[in-house]
Amino acid sequence: MKADPALSLFDPPIIDWFTGTLGSPTDIQVRAWPEIAAGNNVLISAPTGSGKTLTAFLWSINQWLTGNWTGNGTRVLYVSPMKALNNDVHKNLLKPLTELRASYEEAGKEFIEIRVLTRSGDTPQADRRRMLRHPPEILITTPESLNIMISSKHGRRLFECLDTVILDEIHAVVGDKRGVHLMSAVDRLVPLSGEFQRIALSATIKPQDKVADFIGGYTIEGSPLDPVYRKRKVSIVRSNMKKKLTASIRFSGETHEKKKIDNTIWPQLVDALKVMIHRHNSTLIFANSRRMTEKVARLINEDEHEDLAYAHHGSLAKEIRLTVESKLKGGDLKAIVATNSLELGIDIGNLDQVLLIQCPFSVSSAIQRIGRSGHGVGETSSGVLYPTHGRDLINAAVMVQCVLAQDIEPVEPVSCPLDVLAQVILAMTGVETWDLDGLYAFLRTNAAFHVLSRRQFELVLDMLAGRYADTRIRELKPRVTIDRIDNTVKARAGSLMLVNMTGGTIPDRGYYDLRLVESRTKIGELDEEFVWERRVGETFAMGAQNWRIHRITHNDVDVVPVEGKPGIIPFWRAEARNRDFHFSQKVACFLEDAERQLSGSEEQFRDRLCHSCFMDDVSAQNLIEYLKLQKQTTGTN
Repeated sequence: MKADPALSLFDPPIIDWFTGTLGSPTDIQVRAWPEIAAGNNVLISAPTGSGKTLTAFLWSINQWLTGNWTGNGTRVLYVSPMKALNNDVHKNLLKPLTELRASYEEAGKEFIEIRVLTRSGDTPQADRRRMLRHPPEILITTPESLNIMISSKHGRRLFECLDTVILDEIHAVVGDKRGVHLMSAVDRLVPLSGEFQRIALSATIKPQDKVADFIGGYTIEGSPLDPVYRKRKVSIVRSNMKKKLTASIRFSGETHEKKKIDNTIWPQLVDALKVMIHRHNSTLIFANSRRMTEKVARLINEDEHEDLAYAHHGSLAKEIRLTVESKLKGGDLKAIVATNSLELGIDIGNLDQVLLIQCPFSVSSAIQRIGRSGHGVGETSSGVLYPTHGRDLINAAVMVQCVLAQDIEPVEPVSCPLDVLAQVILAMTGVETWDLDGLYAFLRTNAAFHVLSRRQFELVLDMLAGRYADTRIRELKPRVTIDRIDNTVKARAGSLMLVNMTGGTIPDRGYYDLRLVESRTKIGELDEEFVWERRVGETFAMGAQNWRIHRITHNDVDVVPVEGKPGIIPFWRAEARNRDFHFSQKVACFLEDAERQLSGSEEQFRDRLCHSCFMDDVSAQNLIEYLKLQKQTTGTN
């Protein structure tokens, strides 16, 4: 059989493996591989389940196996915003590499060993040292770990022969300061390794041209006093394949005609969830907070002979999350209740259904969550939203319309965040002395800092040099030394440790470690305010298990597992998020239309909600009654 023209770019054993294992290339693979093979920087935008990650990696693997890349050292750097996703990608790369070995042996050709390692905050020190001595061909990491490595004199040596940087799930960071922190580290790799190929992957993102500019940044020529900047060209590769999505809204409480929607919804809602779980082999339920996740998992498991659902969120230890994921994938667990910890592309097997408790905060988040079902090529992703109160019914009605139209909100990359700039300057001057003009010129190669004025730069430098050291704020003591005669800046001794210990843009929440008394194994993390309100001997439920507090120290809560009725559920502060302007505008337009509809036939309005918003009859009636009550209460009838 003749190979697809895009697939014919690869070595024959790779073609044989691909066609024998995966069949024909997907739409995005056909479009992206020629761009990648040409060495172009690319932003790849395609629906979930279209093979984006393999698309990004396969050409690099081909370069090794054909001998085009030789020598030792890390040639490919993969960065994603989640440690869990990194572990998943690591595991999913090993399988095709093993299969490719067999394909090459069958063809009688030499298979060149390609090592894949992960570096994150969970990586043991011994493994980190071993990695420096024997760099892997493919290194998988997070934005924070990349910044630490590139701010280390030993870690920088890993990137001296870099050819490709893959930025996965770029939509998750491009709209906040974490994206600036990531791209500043990527730009700092250029002086070490020279220019390299940038490949960014995303399922849901717009406007793509702005994101491409953010990823590409600028090249610089000329002297630091008279630099010439040019945008790096980034090709945008879009899939023509439209992801098939279905979404509906169900309300499991009584009609609003008898009583308002309140906490009495939970018994009926949990019964409905159990019915859905029992009807299917694997169910993923999303909630908007860790506390809600724990609550729903506990309620589902009540009165059951064995646990139907486990909680999954960022405050549970990595080992527990991995166990929960493998249990669902292996068929030993019927359901997982998760926050956005499973929103991205972590492999948990084929899901029968996705249920959403309460409306997500953004359209892109809703599409990502629903896209976890029907993850295969050409499959339909479906989700069911379960609102829990009247206001949530409005949000859900609007959200379903946006999801089906795939009308996602635009992202706006952060411009010139000076707090991130202070970190970057401290990290850069911690490993080498910089000429002030050269440092300023280089910083402006980053897209976010391209508009940085010289005055802003000097003011941040003055702060780092101790201009405000006489205040009561200890953090403002001098961190760098500026030599105005030589026009240089260098970090003071010990300042680099500050970058390693407290750097990044993820806020420190002051969490307590939750540990088993005997083994000291970490189970998860608890909010400090929740811990302050607890006493030794109290019990609480977390991760489908009850725990009794044995001891509370300055940073640990030691517990033992206990049987019995579930205790209280932990809470974590700072989980609330606001709607963005895009979705808020959609809600406002919906309410304007609802105002007109309520003046006409109520039956026609209900039918319209059922057909255009895919609400069941109970949901539609409750929404109408809720809106009528609002008009009555505010006197706008």
